[in-house]
Amino acid sequence: MFKKILIANRGEIAVRIIRACKEWGIQTVAVHSDVDKDSMHVRLADESVCIGSHQPSSSYLNIPSILSAIELTGAEAVHPGYGFLSENTNFAKILEENKIKFIGPSSKLIKMMGDKIEAKKIAKKFGLPVIEGSEGGVSDLKEAKEISKKIGFPVLIKAAGGGGGKGMKIVRDEKNFDLSFSAAKTEAMKYFGNDEVYIEKFFQNPRHIEVQILSGKNRTIHLHERDCSVQRRHQKLIEETPSPILSDEIRKDLFEKTVNMVSKIGYEGAGTVEFIYEDGKFFFLEMNTRVQVEHPVTEVVTGIDIIKEQIYIAFSGETALTQKDIKPRGHAIECRINAEDPNKNFQPSPGTITMCHQPSGFRTRVDGSIYQGYKITPYYDSMVCKLICHGRNRNEAIQRMLRSLDEFVIEGITTTIELHKKLLVHKKFRESNFNVSWLDNENIIK
Repeated sequence: MFKKILIANRGEIAVRIIRACKEWGIQTVAVHSDVDKDSMHVRLADESVCIGSHQPSSSYLNIPSILSAIELTGAEAVHPGYGFLSENTNFAKILEENKIKFIGPSSKLIKMMGDKIEAKKIAKKFGLPVIEGSEGGVSDLKEAKEISKKIGFPVLIKAAGGGGGKGMKIVRDEKNFDLSFSAAKTEAMKYFGNDEVYIEKFFQNPRHIEVQILSGKNRTIHLHERDCSVQRRHQKLIEETPSPILSDEIRKDLFEKTVNMVSKIGYEGAGTVEFIYEDGKFFFLEMNTRVQVEHPVTEVVTGIDIIKEQIYIAFSGETALTQKDIKPRGHAIECRINAEDPNKNFQPSPGTITMCHQPSGFRTRVDGSIYQGYKITPYYDSMVCKLICHGRNRNEAIQRMLRSLDEFVIEGITTTIELHKKLLVHKKFRESNFNVSWLDNENIIK
C-alpha cells in the first residue's frame, strides 16, 4: 500500500480522506491556505504544508505550490477529494508525468468524461439513453434556435464546460430565446473560460438519480443508486438511497447499462454516473470522475468504505470487491448543513462558531470539520458538515434524521438546520412527491 498520501483539499472531505488513510496505515499530508491553519484536517494529518493565501487560485488551485508540497514531503500519491483540482485534467497529467499517483482515473478519462458533449456521445455509443438536443456545442444563435424549435420548447441551454447551475438557462418559449442564449454564453465564459453551450430538452418534472460505481482493470461494479432531487438552484440539499420511486425493473436496467458503459471506457477508480428520470424513463446527464459529496449514504447502506476502496484501486489497479459483495440494507438520508441563511436567499453566513454540539446515537453519522471556536471564512464553499442517518426503512431514517437535527447545535452562524426540519416533515417529501425544482418553486422556507 502507499506509504504517504497528500490530500489536495480542505474541510470535511479532507478529514474524511485522512481517516480512511489512517485505517490503511498510510501517513497523510494536509495542504492548507493561510486562513485554514487551524482547520481540523490540518490538526489530524501527520504533516501539513501552507501552500498560499486564502484565495483558492493562490492555494487549493495552485498546482505549482501543491507540486512543491509533494516534493517537500515525499508523498507518493495525491487524493483530490471533490471540487478544486479533482477533475482537472492538467493536474492529473502532470502527476502522471512525474510518477505521482493521482487517486482517480487517468487524465485522458477525466478529459473525455468532463466534456459534457463528448460524454453524451460516449454514453449513447454504449447504450445509455441520452437527452434529445444538440449533437455538440453551439455558438451560432440561429442554429441554436433551429435546434430548439426542432426538439420543442421548453429547452435548457447549458455551458459545455460547466456545472453547478452556472451558464444554465431554461427557455420556455421562442420569444425569450435570444436573451437567454446570450446570457448563458456570457456566464459560461465568466465561470469556465469557454462560451460554448449546448441545447437539450428541458424536463418539467424530473428526478435526479445517480449510480455509484467502483471500477478496476478486472471488473466494474455498482453500489446501487442515490436520489438527489431535493435541490435549490441546482445545488443538492438532501440525498437518499435507495430512491423511493424506482421500480426493481428500471433499477436493474439502469445498473446494467451504467456498468456496461463504465467498463467499456476502461475506467479505474470511484465514479458516479448521473441521470435525469421522468415518467419511468432515465436519461444520461453526466459522469463525475471523483468521489461525490453524498457518498456516505451509499456507504452506510452497503457497509463499503468508498474512500478506502478508491485508494486500493489506485494502488493495485483492481477492485477487490465483486457485485455479490454489495448487499444494501435499509434506507439512508444525508442533509448538507450549510452556513447560509435560507430566509435571505441562502446568503452565506461566515463567522466564528461559539457553540457546537453534534448529534450522535444509533446509526447516526456526522462528516465534518467544525468545532467550537472554529472560524467559517467567506472564501470557500458554505457547506460545513453533513449529517447522515440510517434506518431499516425510509420512515425510520427520516425520524432518526429529525431527532438528530434537533440535537444539532451550531451557534454564532446561521445554518440550514431548521430548513432541513421543514423539508423532512413536508407532506411532499414524506410522499416522495417532488422534483428538482420543488424548493425553488414552492414557498417552503417561510
